[in-house]
Amino acid sequence: MEKIVQSLPMVALRGMTVIPGMVVHFDVSRPRSIAAIQEAMINDQKLFIVTQKEVDIDDPVQKDLYEVGTIGTIRQMIKMPQKVLRVLVSGESRASLHSIVQEEPYLVGEVENFEDRQTELPEGVEPEIAIRSLKDVYVEYVAKKGKVSKETIADILKIDDVYKLVDEILVNTPLYYKDQQEILEEKDFWERYEKLVDRLMNEVQIMDLKDRLQRKVKERMDKQQKEYILREELKLIREELGDDSTLSDAEEFEEALRHLKASKEVKEKLEKEIKRFKSSMNSVGESGVIRTYIETLLDMPWEKRVKDNTDFEYAQKTLEEDHYGLEEVKERVLEFLAVRSLTKKGDSPILCLVGPPGTGKTSIARSLAKALKKPYVRISLGGVRDEAEIRGHRKTYVGAMPGRIANAIKTAGVKNPVVLLDEIDKVSTDYKGDTFSALLEVLDSEQNYKFRDHYLEVPLDLSEVLFMTTANTLQTIPRPLLDRMEIIEVSSYTENEKLHIAQEHLIPKQLKKNGLKEEQLKISKHAIWKMARNYTKEAGVRQLEREIGTICRKSAKEILTTKKKRVVVTERNIEKYLGKEKYTYQMANKTDEVGIVRGLAWTSVGGDTLQIEVNVMPGKGEVLLTGQLGDVMKESAKTGISYIRSVSREYKIPDEYFETHDIHVHIPEGAVPKDGPSAGITMATAMISAITDKKVRADLAMTGEVTLRGRVLPIGGLKEKLLAAKNAGIKTVLVPKDNVRDVEEISTEITKGLQILPVETMDEVLNIALIKE
Repeated sequence: MEKIVQSLPMVALRGMTVIPGMVVHFDVSRPRSIAAIQEAMINDQKLFIVTQKEVDIDDPVQKDLYEVGTIGTIRQMIKMPQKVLRVLVSGESRASLHSIVQEEPYLVGEVENFEDRQTELPEGVEPEIAIRSLKDVYVEYVAKKGKVSKETIADILKIDDVYKLVDEILVNTPLYYKDQQEILEEKDFWERYEKLVDRLMNEVQIMDLKDRLQRKVKERMDKQQKEYILREELKLIREELGDDSTLSDAEEFEEALRHLKASKEVKEKLEKEIKRFKSSMNSVGESGVIRTYIETLLDMPWEKRVKDNTDFEYAQKTLEEDHYGLEEVKERVLEFLAVRSLTKKGDSPILCLVGPPGTGKTSIARSLAKALKKPYVRISLGGVRDEAEIRGHRKTYVGAMPGRIANAIKTAGVKNPVVLLDEIDKVSTDYKGDTFSALLEVLDSEQNYKFRDHYLEVPLDLSEVLFMTTANTLQTIPRPLLDRMEIIEVSSYTENEKLHIAQEHLIPKQLKKNGLKEEQLKISKHAIWKMARNYTKEAGVRQLEREIGTICRKSAKEILTTKKKRVVVTERNIEKYLGKEKYTYQMANKTDEVGIVRGLAWTSVGGDTLQIEVNVMPGKGEVLLTGQLGDVMKESAKTGISYIRSVSREYKIPDEYFETHDIHVHIPEGAVPKDGPSAGITMATAMISAITDKKVRADLAMTGEVTLRGRVLPIGGLKEKLLAAKNAGIKTVLVPKDNVRDVEEISTEITKGLQILPVETMDEVLNIALIKE
């Protein structure tokens, strides 16, 4: 065929390829396409038909069209409604598009028709073999496709010319338009032959796979239908027998499982247990155990969580409203909230609040949950001594149940609640296992995402739980457990803090509890201070609340019996409601004395002052220690004696003095046990004062551990000790130099009016304490 370059009107088709020899009709609605068809009809009815690369382009240019298309002749044109033309075209020859020479009012392309490159047959392939192979593939294709008429198939199978056979199959096979375009563009005949065979075989494989999938789906549906019918029959039989409860329970469990948000492991475990439940219908005992287990697993909030509250101001306001003081705890919680707000993630802290009873450790956890808008669960660990209390019992035991941790998560209903482990220092151990060791995994953020409860038997994620623990002392908590928690010390309240707590929280609470209105009872500021000082002796405010409750009850009775409209409680009339004072502070001595020194002590209910008395008498060199002293305190006294003997010449004490005199150290309130090293410098000062007959300042108190060489070592509980000194009317307090940093952290409310002097050696202590004559 002679190559001819000609200009022809063009129509761009979307999602369709026209092949030489094909007679096809299509609809056109684009103005340029309609104008091109009309122009072709005026002339020789010749038209260049080319396919668009992308179907969503409305006004294609040359780069949007394939390079190879088909020159066709318009056989028929019908006008349809809504400006649509239906055109019948017969493809005649392939042609390549050189350029578009006109774009308006219709496309005109400069095209060149070309014929197949007649190349040699591949080596070892006979034309007859090529024809037979193509026919076999085509027969297999139409057998599966079923969209080609029998007459067409018969006509194609009669063709003996391989060139004509390829064209006819291509024309009569409904391949994807991009596959047809790829074959159309191939100029080498044998390459086109191979591509056609490849596409047909590919279609056969796809249809095989589709048939297989449809068969499997049908089999599965048949199986489900069969199971449904059998299940309905079984249900009917059980209804007739009057025993349909177990099956209905199983169906309820399966329905709940379908809606359960949980990991694949949990769902597989539940499926297995539900099957066991169905098969255990004849055994009441076994089915009861399995039923309880399934219900527990279904009730657990595996993937259910409450949305984190990011309202920083609301959280801050809530914490301030519910509690006065506790600044360090509030600060830490707000830091956690701030980080969570910025990062949208972050590890939940594990906080341990340590402090005396009644200081608000437990209630701050409830306020924290309220501030975070999360469910709150409290677990009391006091007296827990069995490891199974934490990890649960294995479900093989009669009456087995999940541990307290898993039960708390179940009670909360979400996987990220606030959980308070109350009184963690009161946990004990016995032969049944170490409870502290079980808590190690719970409170370790690196391990608790896969906490394994013995009863549940599947991992439980505790990594999103915000754990808080409370303790009165750290002495009984093992070191590895302490290492996993962030320790925050909650110290004793000052009198001023107790006043604010009483006014803002305790009095309104007790008024409401006892049915009184605010205008019916007024307790003055000085009355509250007197209650805190003389009617309670505690670090917290529990006893103070009880005393306020007593006043409210007596006031309620007084209002009803005397018809009074208002009761005012002041410092003067408080004895009328609470009776005589229960506690008195041992105030500072008015005169300086020999052998009497005021020490400072820390107790579980706050600070206290200790008056240490020393007498020296003729004897055989014995040292007597009385006042129910502990071993550490006795050792401190002996250390003080050794120090005094080592410096005796500086204080002009004769060498034989300690062999001819007995020294008696006594600490009053003999019924109260006392221990600890912090009274070391106090006892040493009292002994030197008695031995040298020098007076000690009455307005001075001291605390610190003493060494054999006279160094003063740091101590703890300084805030409580300074508070006790202030309440006793002490003006000057000696503290170890290493405790100066602790003094700086104490509020000025406590330190105001106190002269706090840091000391490093006993020489400094004696220089300040002893009065020079």
